[in-house]
Amino acid sequence: MRRYISGRCPSIYLWMAKVLFVDDEPRIRETLPQILRTRNYQVTVAATVAEALNALASEPFDLLISDLNIGQPGDGFTVVSAMRRTHPECINIILTGFPGFDSALKAIREQVDDYIVKPANIPSLFALLEQHLDMRTPHHQPIVKPVAQILKENRDEIVRHTLNGMKWHPLLRAIPLSDQERCFPLPVVLDEIVLQLESSARNEIVTGTLEGAARYGRWRRKQNYPMEGVVADANLAQNAIFEVIHANLLCLDLSTLFEDLKRINDYIHDRLSEALKAYVDFDRKAA
Repeated sequence: MRRYISGRCPSIYLWMAKVLFVDDEPRIRETLPQILRTRNYQVTVAATVAEALNALASEPFDLLISDLNIGQPGDGFTVVSAMRRTHPECINIILTGFPGFDSALKAIREQVDDYIVKPANIPSLFALLEQHLDMRTPHHQPIVKPVAQILKENRDEIVRHTLNGMKWHPLLRAIPLSDQERCFPLPVVLDEIVLQLESSARNEIVTGTLEGAARYGRWRRKQNYPMEGVVADANLAQNAIFEVIHANLLCLDLSTLFEDLKRINDYIHDRLSEALKAYVDFDRKAA
């Protein structure tokens, strides 16, 4: 990588620091790279993930500045992940329009070195870049895991967390059920979610999922379980899943995180809808 002179004039480089700048907004691509060039940064611009991947495969970079959402939510992490593997010494910085993302980005420092909130404050931007260049040390590639593997490894913890939530829930705790009756069929549901995430047919529901949801809805109705309780079951399970994912952010493969979260949410929503439909239909048929 290029050496540079720091100290009194941190913006004067013996060799210009090379920057890969990635953003799908034309206005930002036209302005920020030009501003960076005024401080002797050598900037390559990309508008898509594909362009960014081609650029980083062609030459090394000192800095990556990428928008969080390039076309699709979280696409910036795809570029970061590729840069980490291809050029582990590169400093990776995310551009985001969401200041509330602060805590999540701090939790994944091993993947992202820092972030910049849009619209960028230019003096602060230069100070941030120069600080990271001065402090740069080689990165050690973390072991990353897909969401499906995290769910497999923490299956029992998710069940325990959901069960504890049920026992504290003001409605559910009043229903006299054993622990097994409360949690059934959560272990099966978690296995189905893992299959869904690992399936190559990414937009199709795994065979048997909706049938199982309907059986669950009828079973809960036979127990005189309140309909609000069926909804609470789904919410508690979803919260437990997301808490486990949040606790494992440091070792997650961020390149598919946003898509996997959406698929989990869609799965739970579709299953809950089918369970509620079967719950209501059971009363109609009984009448």
